[in-house]
Amino acid sequence: MGKVVYTVGDDVSTDVIYPGRYMATVLPTETPQYAFADHAEFNAKLKSKQVPPGSVLVGGKNFGCGSSREQAVSTLKGYDLVIVARSFARIFLQNSINLGLRTVAAPDIDAKDGDELEIAEHEVINRTSGRSFRIEPLPPARRDIMEAGGLIAYTRARVLAGSGAR
Repeated sequence: MGKVVYTVGDDVSTDVIYPGRYMATVLPTETPQYAFADHAEFNAKLKSKQVPPGSVLVGGKNFGCGSSREQAVSTLKGYDLVIVARSFARIFLQNSINLGLRTVAAPDIDAKDGDELEIAEHEVINRTSGRSFRIEPLPPARRDIMEAGGLIAYTRARVLAGSGAR
């Protein structure tokens, strides 16, 4: 169960998530400080650790549109956020899978800051409002990569499993 800590509307671009002026900073250990940098109140909550790991950011349609910068994903992963949105931009979604950012597409999601969400296998349950919202599932291979923590972790586990090493 996660608490909604921030809600945004449709067409939130990667430039909103990770502003382009910070592109000189690309290390995943450094990018989180710039998450939603132009949204000072939310950015300050993130940087001051007022947002616990597993908290939920709720978005509208086409979350992560714009440029293909993977820093928009690494900046959110750095805070261990879960992103629940009505839909995701194609490249953002693939970057999320590759980096292991938990993203959940729930086309009819309705939640606001402070709501408690439970993410079940096929639905998101808003425990605050009592409503449930269908999840658009990822194909199994993409889901497995995301659940493994990203493409590198997934590949490493597969190689180690194939070699008998631990």
